[in-house]
Amino acid sequence: MAFHIVFVEPEIPPNTGNIARTCAATNSVLHLVEPLGFSISDKAVRRAGLDYWPYVDLHVHESLEAFLNEYRDRRMFLASTKGGHYYTQQQYMDEDMFLFGRETRGLPRDLIEARRDQVIRIPMSSNTRLRSLNLANSANIILFEALRQVGFPGLK
Repeated sequence: MAFHIVFVEPEIPPNTGNIARTCAATNSVLHLVEPLGFSISDKAVRRAGLDYWPYVDLHVHESLEAFLNEYRDRRMFLASTKGGHYYTQQQYMDEDMFLFGRETRGLPRDLIEARRDQVIRIPMSSNTRLRSLNLANSANIILFEALRQVGFPGLK
């Protein structure tokens, strides 16, 4: 059993390092879609992931189009503040993929529009000036809900 976290064009190295550590700890797969705003050998990425990088099932894709073509038959959920459904309203299954966009822009609008029924969101105060939560934190919130739903397989 494995869930897949997909960071599309991430820009901030520590976010990727932090989610890499989570993926290693939960037996989840990490996908990074280029272009990246940093090198994955960057010291900030490595430091955030500490010594967990050897345990990360990492896949790097040359573009969003290449990723979507490769996994076109897979169930995907797109995390966005524009989502119509709370992340807790879905029933997650083995091999589900969770896509997260750039820290500064999120996922491409045309992708969100084309897959409107797959867009999920984390509720936030309507009084906040924040556009969104931190990328790595958002991925952790959604991943752990999916893991909870399936009984935390293989985790102690």
